[in-house]
Amino acid sequence: MSHNYKIAVLPGDGIGPEVTAESVKVLNVIAQAFQYNFQFEYAKMGAEAIFETGNPLPEETLTVCKNADAVLFGAIGDPYFDNNPDAKVRPEQGLLKLRKELGLFANIRPIKTYTSLTKKSPLKKEVVDGTDIQIYRELISGIYFGEKFTDENGEYAYDVCKYSKDEIVQIAHLAFQDAQKRRKKVTLVDKANVLDTSRLWRKVVQEIAKDYPDVTLEFLFVDNAAMQMILNPKQFDVILTENMFGDIISDEASVIGGSIGLLPSASIGNDNALFEPIHGSYPQAKGKGIANPIASILSAAMLLDYLKLDVAANKLREAVEHAIDHRYVTEDLNKEQNYSTSEVGDFIVDYIKFSEKSYYNFENVKLGKSTIV
Repeated sequence: MSHNYKIAVLPGDGIGPEVTAESVKVLNVIAQAFQYNFQFEYAKMGAEAIFETGNPLPEETLTVCKNADAVLFGAIGDPYFDNNPDAKVRPEQGLLKLRKELGLFANIRPIKTYTSLTKKSPLKKEVVDGTDIQIYRELISGIYFGEKFTDENGEYAYDVCKYSKDEIVQIAHLAFQDAQKRRKKVTLVDKANVLDTSRLWRKVVQEIAKDYPDVTLEFLFVDNAAMQMILNPKQFDVILTENMFGDIISDEASVIGGSIGLLPSASIGNDNALFEPIHGSYPQAKGKGIANPIASILSAAMLLDYLKLDVAANKLREAVEHAIDHRYVTEDLNKEQNYSTSEVGDFIVDYIKFSEKSYYNFENVKLGKSTIV
């Protein structure tokens, strides 16, 4: 029997539509292979929505997302707004509002290195090889959502950071439960030597840790954590942290694998979930066919995990690793011999269809060769 799933698709800005198109293409093939039925409904968000409606998150888009089983998102941001500090409405406001409206309290970012790409890392191979981190960042509270003020003269401003126990509890349980399936270690990143909010985080997380006696809990101040991420990223298993620290630490960690174009993310709530690559809109590459689609495709794999389609998710990750191992990648990963955004998507689709035979079949077709029978 075919299983039906509604997927809201928000291509967004910059390279978002290009990489999202490859994820949809891959999900369609997954649907054929595993007898699923994905119903894709497209909606506008970000700069495109502002230009068209004046609103970065139109009500129609929010409705589409609330009625979906999951949301697949591309990217957000546009130079028009980046270069205009006086703009009152910005694309990023749409994403912040969407997270809040859908209750997406946990952002999950896997940081994984691929052996064939470790030389692309700015760090030494022996430092990064084998890195496998899961970062849990609280997403809808903290300083980004606290009270903000700038005086009329523009000479004084403040941003308030607030957290409640309940906001910490819900994401902490997710982090500990994930650690139980991995290497059984959680590192809480905070600034408890200075900040009251961090001391609350530490107190609450210590209490929750008692429910998970098989998981080791460690603590790092955020400045030390940033340093340790460079010195020895392999020491980390699951990192748990608040909103702003998570934003910074996860972006730092994103370069370890050699390209930000490899990294997916999931934003999870009690009733909704959104999946997106972390690389941003990269407007300089828009329309050139050079954008790396792998982060978006791996975000689609996380979407499959969320829908409990584990076998399909693993098959998709296997296909991505096959592409990376055979250097069938975009120019950010291989400047000497590279492939376009759509060609990388086609290669991954081909592997899902034909598994181990796909590489040779695909190369023969691309190079105009014929096989010896």
